[in-house]
Formats: sequence, C-alpha cells, structure tokens
Amino acid sequence: MNSLLIAAVAAALVSTSPTLTLAQNATPAPQAPPTTAPSTAPASIATIPPGPAATGIPVLPPATEVADCAQLLRSPAYCVTAPLGQVGALAEAYIEHLKSQNWLAADGDDNRVIFVRRREGGGCDGMQMIAFYDHSKPAEETAPGYLGFAVIPGDICAAAPAATPAPGGAA
Repeated sequence: MNSLLIAAVAAALVSTSPTLTLAQNATPAPQAPPTTAPSTAPASIATIPPGPAATGIPVLPPATEVADCAQLLRSPAYCVTAPLGQVGALAEAYIEHLKSQNWLAADGDDNRVIFVRRREGGGCDGMQMIAFYDHSKPAEETAPGYLGFAVIPGDICAAAPAATPAPGGAA
C-alpha cells in the first residue's frame, strides 16, 4: 500500500493551500547545512508547512496519541496512531467529528484533507490532516499508521493580492 485513501474531496474553497509531502523512502535526501539546531527527524520524512500543532483534537477509537508524531514529521503536529489497516476508517471518523465541530472538508488528496472553519468575526481558520506511515518499514495491515493534525497559519479565506500590471506595458 503506497498511499492511504482517506478522502478525495472535490470542493475547493482555497485557491492555494500548503501541502504535506509524504515520505517516499528511508534514504535521507541531501540537505543544506542547518541554520538553527539540527532536527532529530530523518530527511525522508513528511514535512508540514510552518504552523502550530492543532489542539482540541480528541483521541477517537481505536487510536492512541503518539508523542512527537513518532519523529516522522519535521514540523509541529498533533498525532494519533492506529494499525495501518484501520487508518482509513479512523480518518473518516475524524472527518465526521470535525464536521460536527463546524469544520468543512474543503480540499485534499489521497493522504491529506484540508479543513476550513469560518471565524465569528470574519475570515477562516484552516487545519490539515495527513495520513502517513514509516516508509522504511513494510506497509502491513498491523504496522503503525498515523494521522497528523496541524493548523494552517493566517486567514485562509483572505483573497490573494491582485496582480499589478508591469509599468508602461500593455497586456
């Protein structure tokens, strides 16, 4: 199993959204020297764009909370784990739970769902859920699978700035 089919959501409310890249293999990719403290996570693991870990996410059965996402993500996220064969159903349960909390599944792909929720004062909050597993180990039904939740920073409903025409040029 190379990917976890958790949801394919057709409605796109966000013109561009941060993406989460799944680990492709266990071989570390070359990297530039770090400018801050080195990460303890291998280079071949999934990357979440900058933003804090989501809070207030419950642990739904059969999941258990996993500290630091088993060191499989480079950025902050709140993670739960369950057997890989159960992660798809678990993801669907989280989608339903988040829907009851006024989150709308607005975009996604095989391993990621982008959620949007309107703010009372205007604008929108964003959160993403990613399904992943350790690609350095066999993808067996009983192997650990993970769901990570991270906040998308800023107002994801804000319109992108309009392009300004080049000075003196006609279109």
